[in-house]
Formats: sequence, structure tokens, C-alpha cells
Amino acid sequence: DAPKVPDSRGDSDGPRRGSLCDRHCAAINNGQGDLGELGCHLHRPRVPPATSTPSCCQQHSEEVCESCVVKTTLTAENAVEANKLSNNYKFGFKKWKSHVTERPWEDRSEIVKELYSDLNIIRGSGGSTLTCGNVLYLLLFGWWLSLLYVLVAAVMFVTVMGAPYGELCWDLAGYFLWPFGKVIQKVEVPKSHQACEAGMGESSALLGGPTPLRWRLRCWVGTGYWHYASTAVWLCLGYPLLALAHGLVSVTAWLLIVFIPVAKLSTRATSRVLLLPPERVLIQHLRMTEVPLEGEVILCCYRAANPYYYKYAVDGINVFAVNLLPLVLVTLVLGYVDSPNHLTGSAVKFTLALLSIMPLSYYIGMAIASISAQSNFAVGAVVNATFGSITELTFYITALIKGSREGNRCYAEVVKSALTGTLVGCVLFVPGLCMVIGGIRHQEQRFNSRSAGVSSALLFLSVGGVFAPTLFSKVYGKLVCGECHNVTQNPLGHYLCHNCHFDLMDNNGTLYYSHVQPLVYTVSILLPAAYLIGLFFTLKTHTHIYDIHISDCHMPGHHHSAVVHWSRWRALVILLLSTLCMSACADLATEHISPILTNSTISQYFIGVTVLAMVPELPEIVNGIQFALQNNLSLSIEIGNCIAVQVCMLQIPILVLFTIFYPTNFTLVFSDLHVYASMFSVVLMNYIFMDGKCDYFQGTVLVMVYFILLAVYFFAPSPSGC
Repeated sequence: DAPKVPDSRGDSDGPRRGSLCDRHCAAINNGQGDLGELGCHLHRPRVPPATSTPSCCQQHSEEVCESCVVKTTLTAENAVEANKLSNNYKFGFKKWKSHVTERPWEDRSEIVKELYSDLNIIRGSGGSTLTCGNVLYLLLFGWWLSLLYVLVAAVMFVTVMGAPYGELCWDLAGYFLWPFGKVIQKVEVPKSHQACEAGMGESSALLGGPTPLRWRLRCWVGTGYWHYASTAVWLCLGYPLLALAHGLVSVTAWLLIVFIPVAKLSTRATSRVLLLPPERVLIQHLRMTEVPLEGEVILCCYRAANPYYYKYAVDGINVFAVNLLPLVLVTLVLGYVDSPNHLTGSAVKFTLALLSIMPLSYYIGMAIASISAQSNFAVGAVVNATFGSITELTFYITALIKGSREGNRCYAEVVKSALTGTLVGCVLFVPGLCMVIGGIRHQEQRFNSRSAGVSSALLFLSVGGVFAPTLFSKVYGKLVCGECHNVTQNPLGHYLCHNCHFDLMDNNGTLYYSHVQPLVYTVSILLPAAYLIGLFFTLKTHTHIYDIHISDCHMPGHHHSAVVHWSRWRALVILLLSTLCMSACADLATEHISPILTNSTISQYFIGVTVLAMVPELPEIVNGIQFALQNNLSLSIEIGNCIAVQVCMLQIPILVLFTIFYPTNFTLVFSDLHVYASMFSVVLMNYIFMDGKCDYFQGTVLVMVYFILLAVYFFAPSPSGC
């Protein structure tokens, strides 16, 4: 219908336009600093602009609502977060999902606020306490912790002087058997002798009921010398044992992550409850309608387990990375102290070294993101280019050095398998898994096909350049076979040959040194040059292809100064220490991989393309999944593409450059299996990403193709020389 001319009573469509724009801007700001595909065109009213009232984001309504039709709008709580979000869309920069600054408390959801509570809040209606998590607490911790309190209570009663603490332990035994729906309070008690005598009566106005036995026992023990003697008995005989037990419970519950409330419960009991005078501790069972007594609430727990604790962070560090950090220390101590393998074998040390790489990769990634978000573009580009591939390069270089020292060509083949596995995994598995998980929540996901096209073009160029020396050697190399048999007993019949390869060292290596090696050096120069051109294209001359706009719209609670988790100097120190530990773990991994390669029945190809290739990329895979769940598949795809491009255009040329100064067995000639798998993966990825939209079915196709290639590598014979 044609719009009506507004009358003197006011235009009813005008407020409607403003309210829609306001709701749109509120939706932008409620994105918690993430990217979202915005669609103002879906809410565009059928009224002329002259009849609409501009109220979206006050003065910027028309600019924002008109620009978001063609741009993706990023919102953040502060300038540092905005810089981090902008860096996520810069080609060659490490993508990071987590915040690098502290989020305003009022902007967090109630679920997240509950994760960081100190278990001292009494809720009006806590619901039923009979849950699966609480029952698991009873089976894992509650029964033996309660029994320990009973034993300590018996010891305290035997000493006579510790009787008040014995009665407290008796009450705490019932509490820790099932602490849910109960409260521990710190209350004030009479201190004078007259008040103590008055407290010996049948009731207490403070409690509104009978006086606890430990109050009367404390009055019987008295003050002065006997009071100090009672405390000394408790600190010598009772408290250390209980503190040790609570420490064990805290560590175990913290490692289980979902039982972090139990860890908080035990820690608070050790540091607060057990150090209070027994007469100041009040344990009470709360009913839903009961009003709590006056006094400080020390402990009040309703649930022992919370599945949302996977979001929990300590100083910006995810709880998983915090829990895996002691593993790095154990790996280094065990690896370098127990060199003769008296305590553990090489397989255990190799596994620990690989697992230690995961948290170190996380710390390196967060340090890079923190430094880049707090620095200008030049510093961020240098840090990302220098440390972006440090995890993989550290392992590859240490493996090549060890292989050169031992004269074992198998290490070079494993490095080639790991390079190919990283390329194939980041092209097929990473985006495919993100599509599947994101497609479960979102029926269809869209992404920026233009930015994905840039990465695809670079992938085609890089794959062609990396495998050019291999194709050249296949054409001009001499096929040499280790053993041939005539299967038809006819000299002109068919021959069955084994261990065949193209010999590049025929005629004293004329083909390799005169043709293949110059080609390798030429490719190693052209690929980084192409990478720099891609950076200049995407970051300087054609930044518009990413359609990124930093929104000036903020909700009232979003004007906060940036409080970073890690300052630039702190992030730099963590980055250097993590890199140093990464080098040590890579050295241990290569030191103890030799028995696995020689004694394992699994193909060395399979070990390289799976374990050695994908374990260091697990933090990146987690980031990609988180972006996909937020309906931001563009970054999920860019994570895989960026890693694959860096493998071909940065990591391989650096390895070639390294072999110039430190001769190794590494040559840029891959097996046929690596060539076919890589090229097929890149072609399939470009076919899937052609239309700029996808669903879980297309992701399933990519993942299935990846597993088929893994099966091929699993059944493939080991490379020659291994």
C-alpha cells in the first residue's frame, strides 16, 4: 500500500521505524562483542525516509541502518576488543575467539555470573537438591570426607581440650556428607564470662533455639590458657589432616572441571570455616521459605556440578588450559631427569610431550592476540608473521636436526607427512567439523565468499608451487626399483617391482643439483612473495571485501575502559616462555618418537598426518567451532585456510631456507600420495565454498572425505628409508 501522509496527530509509522531500528541496534550490541550477519533490510519499513523518525543510536541511526545492508557490523565493549575483532578479519592474523579484556560484570548472563560466585549467596528458591551431580558428589567425595570428620571428632573428644572442635567436626561431618541446601554462617557470640554463663541456659535469643553444645563446651574450657591449649590441639591434630583431605578434594574436583563448585566448597572450608573459633560457626538447613539468621554467610551450595564450567576462565585463561599447564612441568621434569627411561618408556614421554604442546599453543595464541589488539598494525603484523607458525616450525626443525645427526631419512618423511596432514586437515577437517557443529544449531550458514575466494586462490597457487618440484622430478627423474620379479617366466613378460622411486642423484646428482634444487629455491622465493602480495591486497588496497564496519552504537552499559587480562609486556614474556617450553617439548617428542617409528606396525605416513599434524592445531579447531556456533562461519573457514596457506607459503620456504644453513635430508619432493591428497582436498574445498552458503550435509562430506584419506594413509606402506 502507498504510505499515508502524516497528519497533525503524528505519524504512527515513524515511531515504528524508530523502534525497529532501536531493536536492531540493541541486537547488535547484545552480540557480546561477536560478529553477526545483520539484516536491516529485513526490517525496512515501507515508508519514505522523510516520514520516519531517526532514533536508532541517536544521531547515527541513518548511517548505521543504511550501512549494515552491505556491511557486517562489529561491536565491542572497548577499543581493545574492537581492535581484536578487527584483527580476526585481517588475512594472516591469528583468529582468537576469547576476550583479551575483562568483560563488564553487568553485561554477563546469569549463568556466567553463577560460575564466578563464591558460594555465599542464599537463593530464595533453590529447587530440588536431588540431582545427578549431587549424587556423584556423595559417591566420590561426600561419604569418605564425612567419615574423616567423624574420626577427627573422636580424636578431639579424646583430648578433652579439643572437645569444642570435636563437636564442630561432628556437625561438619553431617554437612559435608550432603552440603546442598545448607548454610554455614559466621555469627557473633557473647565474649564475657557473665554472658558465657548466661549462654548456659536452655535457649539463646541469637539462635532462637537451644544453645549448641560446642558453645557450652567452650564456656566450660574457658578463656586464657585453656582456650589457647584447645586451639593448639586443634591446629596440631585436627586441622592438618582435614586440610590435606580438602586439598585433595579441591584438586580432583578442579581437574574434573564440572565439579569446580566442590573445589570452591573445599577451599573455602579450609581457609575460612576450619580456622574460625567453633562457637562462631553455625550450620543450618535452609528451607525454601525460611529467612536466614543474621550473620555472615560463609558457605551455601546448591549444586555440586555445573556443565557450563567449560566457559570458566582464570585471568582470561580457559580452565582447560589452566589444568593442562602442570602437564608441561611434569613432561619437562620427567623428560630431562629420567633420560635413561627408568621411570617411564619412550611412548609415555612422547605422548606427554604432544599433550603439552596443546596448552602451549593456547598461550602462544592468546599472547599474540593480546599484543596485536594493544598495538598498531605494523607491530601486530610482525608478531603474527614471526610467532604465528612457531608451534609447527619448532617441531619440524627439531625433527630435521635429529634426523640429520642420526643419518635417518625417516624423520624428513615424517615432517613431510605432518606438513601434508596439516594442509589436508585444515582444508577438509577444520571447516567440515565447524559446518557440522554449526549446522546443528543453524539450518543454513552463510559466509563471505569473496574473502574465501582470496584464500582459495592463494591455496591453488601455493599447492601448485609446493608440488612443482615433485612433478618435475616425476617427469625427468629416473625410476629405480629395489627388487623386481618376472611373474610370467617370460623375459618379455610382466615384472613385479618393489621399493620403486625416482632417483634424482643419477650421474652424480646432475638432475637434482642442476635442475630440481634451483627450482626449489625459486619456488621458496616466489611463495613468500605471493603471500606478501596477498597481505597487501587484503589489508591495504581491497579491505572492503571483508565488509567490516566498527559500530559506534553502544548500549548504556557498554561505556567501559579497557582492563586487559595481559598487558603487552606480560603477553610478550608469556609468549617467549611458551616458545621456549614449546622447543623443549618438541625436542622431547622427536627424541622419543624413534622407537615408535621403528617398532610400530602403523604406517609412518599415518602417524605424521594425524598425531603430529593435528594435535598442535587443536586450539585453532576449538576457536573455529566457537565461531561456527555463533553463526560466524566466515572466521571458521578462514582459520583453516589461513593455516593451510601459511604451511605452503611460509613454513615450507622457511624449512628450505633452514636446510641451506644446516644441511638435512629434507627435500621438497613429496610422495604421490601426498600430492594427490592435497590437490584433491583443495579442489573439493573450492567446489563446496563456491556459493557462499553451506549446511551440515556439506560439512559431513568434507569430514567423510578426510576420514577416507586417513584410511588410505593408515593402510599405506611406510615410506622408503623408514
